[in-house]
Amino acid sequence: MKVKCVICDKVQSIENESLQAKRLRNRPIHTFMCKECESRIAERTQKRLASGKFQFNRPKTNDDEW
Repeated sequence: MKVKCVICDKVQSIENESLQAKRLRNRPIHTFMCKECESRIAERTQKRLASGKFQFNRPKTNDDEW
């Protein structure tokens, strides 16, 4: 299956039976990012987290005693 990166528009080929290909076929909201773009975003996110000025908006977990 041929896919195109949403950031750099690079066309790549992935295996038809892979889980990622199935997600892209069945759910149009899923987008594909190449490994280079994915690693670049992860690297910059880690730098922002290390700076202390960036926070993830993660859902708060409620510890019920039930």
